[in-house]
Amino acid sequence: MAVKLVTDSTSYIADSLCDEYDIKVASLGVCFPDEYFLETKVDYDYFYDKIEQGGIVPTSSQPAPGLFYQIFEQIVANGDEALGIFISTGISGTCGSAASAREMILEKYPEARIEIMDSLNVCMGLGLQVLAAAEAAREGKTMEQVMESACSVRERVHFYFVPLTLDYLQKGGRIGGAAALIGSVLSIKPVLYITSDGKIDVFEKVRGVQAVVKHLYKILKKDIDLHGLRKLVVHEVHDPIRGQELAREIGDNLGIKDVLVLSIGPVIGIHVGPGSFGIVYLTEK
Repeated sequence: MAVKLVTDSTSYIADSLCDEYDIKVASLGVCFPDEYFLETKVDYDYFYDKIEQGGIVPTSSQPAPGLFYQIFEQIVANGDEALGIFISTGISGTCGSAASAREMILEKYPEARIEIMDSLNVCMGLGLQVLAAAEAAREGKTMEQVMESACSVRERVHFYFVPLTLDYLQKGGRIGGAAALIGSVLSIKPVLYITSDGKIDVFEKVRGVQAVVKHLYKILKKDIDLHGLRKLVVHEVHDPIRGQELAREIGDNLGIKDVLVLSIGPVIGIHVGPGSFGIVYLTEK
């Protein structure tokens, strides 16, 4: 009996790693008035062009309990245990959907073991937890030990990100039109972060792109000096060049080569817009 990992598409774990660790991924979706896409299937160029041309920011949708039921049943029918680690409940109802599927599975397989864990994070703030758990599972550790590996990362992972424009926050109803206009005129860039209880909040407001990049580095360096650095990932939304530039600048300052750059998909991208960027890092302690 082994522990098998399940996560959702907002972890943005590379397909190769999912294959290597046998991680099952449930995709969230994005809904336009006339089209629906699974995040794992949509072409990013087509997706963002559609937003720009139509002026409509789509909504996101969590995986249905039926999808989780299929994934969980495949695992428990094989005699294995399932650990699902998902996007923060402060951002999405995905955990609730998985929990509903768990209850249905237990009615059919009362001896099965399925655990649901709220990552309190998203993107690689979630992904690093899943990968730590998957590594422990591959080593043959128990469910409790696998969960502890994920929880240890959850306590030490941080995610800060910056929307290049306030338009998407305004279109999504998260700020008013006047605030967006003033912010654009003054070139104000809010530094957003994932709070300890798994919600998105404003950490600080900085004027200008170069200033905000320096500010991200300042936040990172302060934590490194206090707690050390285990892993660092740069995220970008549909702008790989910006992502590489940020990775190179931070890497040069820290003396780190080949900082990993990963794209953020549409489910999270619709809230901040293309060109947004950020950092996820895991401290040593």
